[in-house]
Amino acid sequence: MAPNPLHLGVALDGAGWHPAAWREPDSRPDELFTPGYWTDLVGTAQRGLLDFVSIEDSLAPPGARGTPADAVEVVRARIDAHLIAARVAPITRHIGLIPVVTTTHTEPFHVSKALATLDFTSGGRAGWQVRVSGTAAEAAHFGRRTVHEPTPAELAEAVVAGAPAGAVRELFDEAADAVEVVRRLWDSWEDDAEIRDVATRRFIDRDKLHYIDFRGRFFTVRGPSITPRPPQGQPVVTALAHAPLIYEFAARTADLVFITPGRAKGPEPILEQVAAAQAERTGEPLRVHADLVAFLDTDAESGAARLARLNETTGSEFISDAAIFTGSAEELADLLADWHARGLDGFRLRPGVAVTDLTAIADRLVPILQRRKLFRTGYPDGSLRGLLGLPTTVPNRYANT
Repeated sequence: MAPNPLHLGVALDGAGWHPAAWREPDSRPDELFTPGYWTDLVGTAQRGLLDFVSIEDSLAPPGARGTPADAVEVVRARIDAHLIAARVAPITRHIGLIPVVTTTHTEPFHVSKALATLDFTSGGRAGWQVRVSGTAAEAAHFGRRTVHEPTPAELAEAVVAGAPAGAVRELFDEAADAVEVVRRLWDSWEDDAEIRDVATRRFIDRDKLHYIDFRGRFFTVRGPSITPRPPQGQPVVTALAHAPLIYEFAARTADLVFITPGRAKGPEPILEQVAAAQAERTGEPLRVHADLVAFLDTDAESGAARLARLNETTGSEFISDAAIFTGSAEELADLLADWHARGLDGFRLRPGVAVTDLTAIADRLVPILQRRKLFRTGYPDGSLRGLLGLPTTVPNRYANT
């Protein structure tokens, strides 16, 4: 394998990223909310030796923003991403599990405990994709706060001024504090705090549990956690970013950022912005993966034909924040190799139709990358951090204090 192998994961979202994917013959729409459907998808990804699966979630129903609440032609329901990951953790062995968990209406103490538990049940394969919730409709689900949703005029003004609307910046400032609280809670137990000494009747060494005493604008959390430090010490924190503010957020808080380069310009313009955002970052550099929506050729039809047919089904062209790829696995391998050589650490592919395109990724794309010595031919033992090339030993900030 090449000295700088590329990393490859997939983002799973229901029946697939195209809104009509659930209507495909192989999409198993009657099983979307069953454990078997999800274990089969993650099993396929693991068969392809992928680094991780991320599992989409939000506090709003799926569908493009602005989709009418009474729309019946798209899937308008979700099950919880973290609980999906918890379900598949014991029956998978190597692949990383990265659920989306929203910070805006979720207490960081609960997030810390849930993800630490996932790290235990998966044997050190947990990650977290941080997401904010910025709509008034989502806030209304909880009724505890109001969220100022930027108007189109405010967003337009922010673009002209080159700065985010104040409400948007506040959401990400809150999310940054939430991640900091979660990380501190993961460290609030030292690795050897559990002594389990029956003779002295001491399960823990109380001197190795620490108050975090976090006081910020949005949270005041004393700690410690009630869950021991996770196997990885710090599970992998990720974020999807499309703008300088979110690149800055990722540089402050995350281990890995997902970006969305365009096919015409390639990854360099965004890589330059990410580099600028992490200029003052200390320690490990931020890993950068590019998102691509994939419609791959199969024996039955081309990816382009499948996309065209799905668009005809919905009556509109599929639009995505990420670049859309249609073509053969060889052509996609060419693109990944090219962008990898231009500075990306890896890629996260979004299967246009989950069952069809994930199978093509595992069974067609991966063997090509292996023949080119760009991708592993077997899983190493270890954690998700190790799989992604991150340090596997993370110092505890509270140890020896």
